[in-house]
Amino acid sequence: MMNISKTLLRRGLPQANITSNILLSTATIDDKIEIPKRIPRGPTDILRALESTVGRDPTAAHYKYHDDPYLIPLSSSGKRIFAMAQEAGRKAAHWVRQEHADLFQHREADPVIEAFVPPMVYTEESEVAVADLEKLIEMRQVVDSAVVYRVLKEKNVEVAQELEQGLLELLCYQNCEDGVSEEFVEERWFRQASKGKEFVKKTWKDGDLAEQIFSKMTPKTPESYCAIIQGMSKYRQMDSAVQLFEEAQKSNIPLNTNTYNSLIQSVNMIKENFDMRWSLLADFLTQMKNSNLKPNLGTLNAILYALSFMGNPKRAKEYVLQTLAEFKNLGIEPSLGSWYYVILTFCKERGPVSTILHDIINHLEDKEHQIRDLKDTHFFVTAMEMARHHLNDVALARRIDKLLNYGDNYNLIGDSYKESVYFRHYFALLCDNLPLEEFMNDVYFKLVPHIYVPEVGIMAEVLNQVDVNGAVEYIPKLWSDLIVFDQSHRENLVDCILNTMVNNEQLVTPELTESFAKIAWDIYSRSINEEEGRVHRLNLTGDLLGKILILLVRQKDFEKACKVMDRLDKNQQTIAGVPKIEALALFVDLCIEEKVPSRGIDCIQYCTDCGFPEANSLAVRLHKELNLDEVFLERLTKVVGDVFSTS
Repeated sequence: MMNISKTLLRRGLPQANITSNILLSTATIDDKIEIPKRIPRGPTDILRALESTVGRDPTAAHYKYHDDPYLIPLSSSGKRIFAMAQEAGRKAAHWVRQEHADLFQHREADPVIEAFVPPMVYTEESEVAVADLEKLIEMRQVVDSAVVYRVLKEKNVEVAQELEQGLLELLCYQNCEDGVSEEFVEERWFRQASKGKEFVKKTWKDGDLAEQIFSKMTPKTPESYCAIIQGMSKYRQMDSAVQLFEEAQKSNIPLNTNTYNSLIQSVNMIKENFDMRWSLLADFLTQMKNSNLKPNLGTLNAILYALSFMGNPKRAKEYVLQTLAEFKNLGIEPSLGSWYYVILTFCKERGPVSTILHDIINHLEDKEHQIRDLKDTHFFVTAMEMARHHLNDVALARRIDKLLNYGDNYNLIGDSYKESVYFRHYFALLCDNLPLEEFMNDVYFKLVPHIYVPEVGIMAEVLNQVDVNGAVEYIPKLWSDLIVFDQSHRENLVDCILNTMVNNEQLVTPELTESFAKIAWDIYSRSINEEEGRVHRLNLTGDLLGKILILLVRQKDFEKACKVMDRLDKNQQTIAGVPKIEALALFVDLCIEEKVPSRGIDCIQYCTDCGFPEANSLAVRLHKELNLDEVFLERLTKVVGDVFSTS
């Protein structure tokens, strides 16, 4: 019988269930050593050998970006836009080839390269044959396979049962939809599939072609039952899946191991409480034993998955350990996905602290791992999350990161979303617990920006640590990064960086004073020049403008300080809040130093409008230091009253 899952695996479909055909073979040991006359080599073996001699360079951009400093994207959104723009170009080329197939009839390669040949467009009027259906199933063209099958049936063309079974398996596996093409690597990498509540969402297409083919099959074979039950279980149509399972049991139709695995994985959707769920799971295992079916890695992961969401954490932990022991006796080694489920079971957010992650890493480290289950890509991001939130263990986090970078294990990071979340937890944990200098040199400067672009929350944490440690020398670099990461409009980050520059005056050198003034003016200029229609704009509050004013005054930049003061004075009704009196007092002192009383009087007027009682003392100081003439004295008296006669 035709087995579509084997065909999918052989052709390298990423979504194929890799665990279904593994671990049931036994190895034999032969003491006799035979030296082959020739070692067979693949077309890429030399490239792989060369690649193994070169380590990963975290300071270099990914090879998919142009090797040009002006074109390499450095922000998260920039990387996504760049990669997806390239992907859009490929999609446009596919569209042109499909819509204008008449322009691509020439053949420049012999033998013909199928990928360059325009795809056939099938409609209800197309002239098709059984061979077309066979080819489409082999190419995993789900929608076109369905169209051709319907056309053949309408024309009363007989379709062999083996071919019909192959189509049924394809439809059940893909839920009657075409998947994302293997050629669109970036779309797969950046795609964020639904997470969290995916196990409760039914997406099976009721009454579609898969169910129609199954209902008309005569006789219904074990393979057809296996395909339809697995498909319904995968897409959470559990009522129908259980009904068909019971129907197969009554008819003494044997089912395979993978079908039982799919049902075991779904017991939480079939029953309502822990006892009933575990009893059903045990019944499935008993029926497998009675049918002489050998469990495989998929069986182990299905049990662990069910236990991780079954409830009653204490009993679930006991059953997890028993399950691992039983499968160890069977010679079935857990995959990374298995350990992912173990972590979910033991490291609950509101449960007691568990150190099982240490034992798992002891078992896994210094080994190169291969993907054996689709959930293997969830291990590293979940392990790092638990090292941060559950254990707050820096040493463990570094061991996890070392394991990730061992051999080709980085291929198991998953996708763009998981990679970002992994480094978010890694950065946050190390930033909170390492000495700042060690964190910046060994982690931040090594991984940012080509491996990881910190999110706003992580950048806020880094800036907070810089402020706490008084490490003001990092401020120019961090402000530059905020601009590159397109985070310079975030008010909380701007406030944090201004606070650090203002509050650590005693640690600032003359060179840093100049740099801080430039940063302050850059912040001010960006808030002025940002487009009116921009969704995220930096709205400087009175407090932020006061801090900018302080930094400009420290640099003795009187002209720019006056512009900031003018903005405060002329936009009192639109600017939220007011600056601190210390900023205004420093500006008055600079006016005295520059011998510009008119500017000082304007500042004192602003202080009076804002209700600062210190306005009188500032007026006295201005008069005393500059010995104002009658014109300026009269003007100042109108602002604060006659406070000079008593002074």
